Amino acid sequence: MWKTVKRESPSERDLRRRLHPTVLATGWASFFNDVSSEMIYPLLPVFLTSVLGVSFAFVGLIEGIAESTTSLVRLFSGWLSDRLRKRKLLVLMGYLLASMARPSIAVTTTGWQVLGLRFVDRLGKGLRSAPRDALVADVTTAARRGLAFGYQRAMDHAGAIVGPLVSSALLAAFALGYRPLFALAAIPAALCVVTVWRFIQDPVQPSATPMASRPQVALISSWRQTDRRLRGLLFAVGVFALGNSSDAFLILRAQHLGVSVSLIPIIWVVLHVSKSLLSIPGGLLSDRMGRRPTITVGWAVYALVYLGFALASTSWQAWALFATYGLYFALTEGVEKAFVADLAPPDQRGVAFGLYNFVVGLAVLPASVIFGGVWEWAGYRAAFLLGAGLALIASAWLLWGTRSPSSP
Repeated sequence: MWKTVKRESPSERDLRRRLHPTVLATGWASFFNDVSSEMIYPLLPVFLTSVLGVSFAFVGLIEGIAESTTSLVRLFSGWLSDRLRKRKLLVLMGYLLASMARPSIAVTTTGWQVLGLRFVDRLGKGLRSAPRDALVADVTTAARRGLAFGYQRAMDHAGAIVGPLVSSALLAAFALGYRPLFALAAIPAALCVVTVWRFIQDPVQPSATPMASRPQVALISSWRQTDRRLRGLLFAVGVFALGNSSDAFLILRAQHLGVSVSLIPIIWVVLHVSKSLLSIPGGLLSDRMGRRPTITVGWAVYALVYLGFALASTSWQAWALFATYGLYFALTEGVEKAFVADLAPPDQRGVAFGLYNFVVGLAVLPASVIFGGVWEWAGYRAAFLLGAGLALIASAWLLWGTRSPSSP
């Protein structure tokens, strides 16, 4: 006997796909935050070297300390948000710290001052990231998590498109210097903080439990208490991250392929346009097809893009590869977070997202050092092939290590 399948009406589909107001607000907060951030950071290396006179090594020190700070704080903030059950407070504090520190670069006179402000900025990012992701998961059903995280990433990338364009327009139209431009970044930063304060809410707890009587997960033992499939996911993400070096190497390769320096900001915008347009469809695909196959396809796209950079010989191929690279982000960034939320118990989501962000952040420095070393010693082809190979190894582990207990 044939099974009757009920068709959804357009209104039912709209209701199923509708996002929670808090999810919508987190997207707008990310958008405003990235507009502010990207008004400054593409110009920051030039400001540091040409205006403040710091060395390239010091620029590297600033970024290394900044990213390490983010990774460590993310782990703690996720656990703390589970402990306090007040994720909005940490999200608000994180955005507030970044919004105060970032425009203050306008009044710096030494590299050490910029280092201190970048530390505070990244402290804010580390403080807000895991609680924000856990909050999105808290207010979203499993059937819509891919869409929710895809939307959040799409808004983030949209801000990364608008920010550099705003900077370029202001520099061209008004001939502003670096300092006035950095100060103007306070406007979208303030809009971000207001959005979080007014429109993001913690979900109502069905049965409020006194903090002292809640079962707590010790931060140090959180890894041992995670689901086996979640540990498999984190391990696979870690292996992949070791081959996922800084995108600065892609820019260097694009220059080698003939993309002029004046077009580098444009090719960067192309990447973010691709990310923004494809992130929501990528999240929806994971809701329908499943997280594991979607991430696996995304990592396969990454491997193909890196293989393409290894074999490319003309500038048009660099443009095509940058546009395709956005598909990898769309199929993995939000989907990985949705998968973490699927596998983590509700009262441990903060810890889970903290572990996820910590694993990714921990691999940032060695990934770039390894890639740069291989490029220098064995050539760019070997470096890009190494990245592609690690992506394929991670894909195989993902398929095996995140199987459900009943899977063969």
